[in-house]
Order: sequence, then C-alpha cells, then structure tokens
Amino acid sequence: MSAELVETPDVNGAFPRLSEQQIHTLERRGERRAVADGDVLFREGDPSYDFIVVLDGLVETFEEFAGEERRLAVHGPGRFLGDLNVITGGGPLFTAVARQPGVVLAVAPAALRQAIADDPVLGDLVLRAYLLRRTLLIELGVGNKLIGSSHSPDARRLRDFLARNRVPHEWIDLEHDEHAERVLVALGVAPEETPIVICRSEVVLRNPSTAELAAALGLRPVQHVEPSVDLLVVGAGPAGLAASVYGASEGLRTVTVDAVATGGQAATSSRIENYLGFPEGISGGDLAERAALQARKFGATILVPGEAASIAFEDGDRTVVRLADGDVLEARAVVLATGARYRKLDVPRLEELEGGGIYYAATLMELPLCLNRPVVVVGGGNSAGQATVFFAEYAARVWLVAREEDLGENMSRYLVDRIGRAKRVDVLLHTEVRELVGDTELEGVVVEDTHTGERRTLEADALFVFVGAEPCTSWLAEALALDRHGFVLTGRDLDGALRAGGRDPFLLETSRRGVFAAGDVRSGSVKRVAAAVGEGAMAVQFVHRYLAERSG
Repeated sequence: MSAELVETPDVNGAFPRLSEQQIHTLERRGERRAVADGDVLFREGDPSYDFIVVLDGLVETFEEFAGEERRLAVHGPGRFLGDLNVITGGGPLFTAVARQPGVVLAVAPAALRQAIADDPVLGDLVLRAYLLRRTLLIELGVGNKLIGSSHSPDARRLRDFLARNRVPHEWIDLEHDEHAERVLVALGVAPEETPIVICRSEVVLRNPSTAELAAALGLRPVQHVEPSVDLLVVGAGPAGLAASVYGASEGLRTVTVDAVATGGQAATSSRIENYLGFPEGISGGDLAERAALQARKFGATILVPGEAASIAFEDGDRTVVRLADGDVLEARAVVLATGARYRKLDVPRLEELEGGGIYYAATLMELPLCLNRPVVVVGGGNSAGQATVFFAEYAARVWLVAREEDLGENMSRYLVDRIGRAKRVDVLLHTEVRELVGDTELEGVVVEDTHTGERRTLEADALFVFVGAEPCTSWLAEALALDRHGFVLTGRDLDGALRAGGRDPFLLETSRRGVFAAGDVRSGSVKRVAAAVGEGAMAVQFVHRYLAERSG
C-alpha cells in the first residue's frame, strides 16, 4: 500500500469486504475495467453512477467545496464504493478517484438491484453498509449545502425538509460561519437572496419551494407515475410504509404520497427502544429509511412531497385523490395513513421565537444545538420521554415539564425508569409553560406548578415541544365520517347510517367502501409505532378482500 494512503478501517459494517463468491456473482452482471492512477471513477454532480468494486489498487473518496477537498475514505481490494443513491437512482454525493493503478468491477444500478434481489446475503450486506454510510454522511455534512440565517423561516423550512428526508447536507449559518460570506460572493448571491441550496456542487437554488428542492434532489421519481393504480397510500409514516411494503410485495400496483417525508412523526424520534426486533433501539429516521427502501424494492412508488388536497368518489367504486400540485391519482382502494401532527404551546411569542430555540423534533439535526447546554422538554408521552433520554447524554441539564400527575400516565414504563435514573434530568410534574424569555433567541422558560401556582424561570437555550397531536384530516372535508376530535371512524365505531355500502364494514374500513384508515389518524388507535405498522399491514389484507368482493 502507498505510504501516504492507508485503507480506512471498517466502521460497524459500513465498509465491509465482499467474498470471492460474491464478487464472482457480481462479475456475471458487470464488467472489469483497468484504471490508472488519477482516473475519476465518478464525480459529485454526475446524474447517476455504477456500483464499483475495487479488485486491485486503492481508491479515495472525497468531497470538494469552496476550493477545498475533504477526504472521506480510502478503499482497497474487495471493498465497494458509493451510498444509497446507487440503488435509489440518485447521483453521487462525493468523488471517487483511483490512487494506484488497478482494476475495478462496474455494475449498472439495474443489474445491482437484480443481483441483491437474487442473493439475499449479498443484498443484506450491501443494504446494511449503505444505510450505515448514509448516517455517516449525514453526521459529516457531506453533499448538499444549505446557506442561510438561523432566524429565517424559509431556512428552517428547508432544513426540516432535508433532515426529515435524511438527505446528507451541511448547514452553513450566515450569522456564525466565517466562510459563508466568501461562498456567497463567489457564487454571486446577495445575502437577501438566501437561503440558498447548492446541489450536486454546482446547481444553486435561491430560496426554493419544497417541491423545487425535491425535484432538484431527485426525491420524486423520474419515471411516469400511472394515474390509475390498485392501491393509493396517503401518508408515509409507519402505517403508510407498512401498507406500501405489503401492498407492493403482494402484487398490487402501489403509489404512496406524503406531504413532507417518509417516517411521519416517528421520524422525529431520536431512538425507539420498544420496537420488536431492535433490542438496541433504532432512530425513527433509520426505521423510516429502511422501510421506504423496502417498499421501493418491491416496486412501490413513493412521491415526496405529495400533499393530498381532496378526495372524491366517482362511478361508485373509483376513489380520486387530488394533490396540492394539481396531480390527480385514481385508485381501486385507498389506505389513509396521514397520522397526526404535534400541537403547539398556547403561550405568548411562540411563533416569534420558533426560529430561535423552539423545536418539534429530537434528531441528530438538533443535537449540535444542545451539546453541553441546558434544554427544556415539554410533554408527558413517549415522544417527550425519548427526547429526554436522548438529550440527557449530551445536554448540560434537561428539564422535563409535564402536566401529568405521574409520568406513567401516558409514557411507557421503560422510559419512566430511564428518566428516573438519568443524573442530569429534573422532572417537573403538574407543571405547565406560561412564558418564553428572550429577544430573538430563547433564553429561558417560565413554568407554573398547577397545584401551588408557584412560577419559576428555567434558564435554557432550547425548548422541545411534544404536547399531544391533532389528526391530519382537514383535507377530507366531509367526505368521510370523523369523530368529534377529527379522527377517522372505522369498523364497529361507525353507526348504522354510515355503514360501508350497505354491509358491515371491515375492521379498518371507513364510511366509504374501499377506503381504509390505519395508524394515528384512525379513531381509537394506539399511538405506538408497532401498532401503526400492524394496522398498515392489516389494512392491505382488507384491501384484498374488498377487491375480491368487487370482482365477484
């Protein structure tokens, strides 16, 4: 090996080495290529790229930005290059260059997808490595660059969209990053034109809409989407993704739409520890990314952003959903899995300070804002508990403010126990937030004990709000029967006048035949990830029964 370059060690399976048998399997679908020192194998900004296996020599991957290079990894024989975009069809987020004469094996993306479908062991190895690499790229801030002010609502909108969709990117704050102005001058962008997004190292988007950013990033599929499908899933949270996986894997032409990102509210959880099969826990973002990849593997089409604007029923058995961008989708059956969104605190100046320390998610994106700093978490459910446990490892101090008399009222016991053992956590029960302190940035939170009326100020730089949720059903208007809180009624909860088409509805069927509801949007549902996944899978079985009924 070169004295200057040393192969990057494997990190928990992110950089595995293929066996001779696996390389032989891939050779039948690809081609060998001789490379010279300095040959570019792929470059950031390319529209797509092949799956590359190093057979001989060394290959370096690095990122270029603002005239500087940052080395990411060095790979030797048996290693493969790239990240998830090889499979999903996006372009490379970094550049790969041969640093020694050698030989590589190049496999086209379509051939790779077929290979990993035919060889489950190879597929598991590649997918696991790519999922781990995606997390590493996110942590390193590799890829797209977002430049703007932390006080800008549009910058917050774009940051949230990138984070929720797990798009690797670097946030460059105009207020604090000394390189930001130099980059803007080089690009010919005035500060008032920010926020900007730099995609593929060259495309500059000036304050793009969410749809424009999604199109530039290739999040919406390039291929034509059929206007008429077997199954339309509205919402890509745990319930919607489960319905997508089971619908597509069982042969239904499946399209899934979501207004923001895959994962729903679950994707804002830093770690879910009571989900079956993950004894070490898994972040909501990781779980969503794996599920979306699984759904696409079976042929489901996922449209993000794809906000449902209205629903209508035509010719008795056709359901038509119109999207906010004007697209119209027609389906033989529909699963509603739009979930619920977190409520906001009813306190003065909340919107004024939302850009300066108030958040509604606890993910890796928020973590740097809380390192060795005091934070307040508001809420008494699992989301608040998961955020508290997460920040207890990194923040200087965490106050958990809950109006409940006992944390066990709405929170899982394992979280209550973890919080009880955390040394840097103070729990304030029967307590509510009354005021926010700070001019443009949050400096403190005034809370009140609802028993004694006593108020105190908690000095904190960040406030995380998890205070219940309201269903995302306003777009349904009066098309379906809802309960008094706006959740969708299903099955036995429907009274006789609302029965689906003159027969008793299936368990998850709504007041319209062939339209089902699953997960948090459904009246009476259990607000847990595992329950939502189960309902999403169960809904597909009722879809099959309904379609069989239609066909006689």
